[in-house]
Amino acid sequence: MQNVTVIGGGLAGCEAAWALAERNFKVKLFEMKPKKYTPAHHYEGLGELVCSNSLKSARISSAGGLLKAEMRILGSLILEAADNSAVPAGGALAVDRKKFSDYITEKITSHPNIELISDEITSFPEKNTVIATGPLTSEKMAAAITEKCGDCLSFYDAAAPIVSADSIDMTRAFYATRYDKGEADYINCPFNREEYESFYEALVTAETVPLKPFERQAASKRNAHENFEGESEEITVYEGCMPVEVLAKRGAESVRYGCMKPVGLIDPRTNHRPWAAVQLRKENIEGSAYNLVGFQTNLKFPEQKRVFRMIPGLENAEFLRYGVMHRNTFLNSPLLLTSRFMLKNSDNIYFAGQMTGVEGYTESAMSGIIAGQSLAAALEGRPALILPKTTMCGALCGYVAAENKSFQPMGANMGLLPPLDGIIKNKQERYEKIAERALTDLKNALMG
Repeated sequence: MQNVTVIGGGLAGCEAAWALAERNFKVKLFEMKPKKYTPAHHYEGLGELVCSNSLKSARISSAGGLLKAEMRILGSLILEAADNSAVPAGGALAVDRKKFSDYITEKITSHPNIELISDEITSFPEKNTVIATGPLTSEKMAAAITEKCGDCLSFYDAAAPIVSADSIDMTRAFYATRYDKGEADYINCPFNREEYESFYEALVTAETVPLKPFERQAASKRNAHENFEGESEEITVYEGCMPVEVLAKRGAESVRYGCMKPVGLIDPRTNHRPWAAVQLRKENIEGSAYNLVGFQTNLKFPEQKRVFRMIPGLENAEFLRYGVMHRNTFLNSPLLLTSRFMLKNSDNIYFAGQMTGVEGYTESAMSGIIAGQSLAAALEGRPALILPKTTMCGALCGYVAAENKSFQPMGANMGLLPPLDGIIKNKQERYEKIAERALTDLKNALMG
């Protein structure tokens, strides 16, 4: 048995450790919790989800669903945990955060080839290691990575608030899924035009949390995207997790046809489509908590309480967790990493997770699988699996390593995949054929 190291017990780190342990390597998995927590982490278990509890679409003809299908073929522990802790979420795969983390923790700690060590690593490893310390890497480890790899890049991420289910006024809200597809898994809070305009005005004028000095210093190095709280510095915000108040400042229609889109919904009180609507999704299996879908925010906590209680049905909402925004750091991966996530010219040092520039829960977990399997192959003296570019996994790996002067985090999307040979005008049918091709090509690559 050869000894290997994995640093970080998030989604990517757990996938990497699992992939290596299943291939009979002796793995030391270092996770600094519960001795030390990042500003965004609170639960002591492994694989903690800090933003949404949704792993996005489960439909195989969607980018996220295709990625999940490929990861299942590759032996994903994270998706096994998600399937065992799923909560109703229409066409999405959402999980009970605690049960999800507990499942991963039990599987990791009970594996005979994995030793979980609660300690912070502060120096750069020499060899045979997967670094999956996440976008909120501790200061000392971040300094060690920067010394080895050069300046890292930064963007900002945000989480949505969570409210108690029994504090939602169901005389104003209603259960439904858009276009009545599947079970009515979402609670919908409908607005008329006057209610929406009042809410919108309150949202765009509410006070946000000022940036801390170290955040402003990092932000000033980046190109302008958005302004926050009158600061002279401007910061980069990831579009997929943009604070709702930032999106709203682009114009009144930006949120009404964004996270508050009313399409596919009928208010049972009026039998008409509402002017706008906020959807709430189950946070746990019991359905005792719901999160505000798309309402990532950096508003001050009292402002969140004031503004979000203007949402019809949430007038007396009890907030179990307020939304927060935090800085995420990622590598300039095209200069540093191969398509297998190995640090160029290193002695088997791999990176995995969001810090590589893949964006999203499943994308991060995928990179952990690939890094772990690739390290195993290198130590066994065999070629690493080359993922076809027609697969979502292969396309994301290729994106990370491809030459890109303005590299930014990227999540799974159909635009990463090469087109089909023939023309199929119907988008749904076209995506189904793309997914079919991807899974066939992946299975063939694994067989050959």
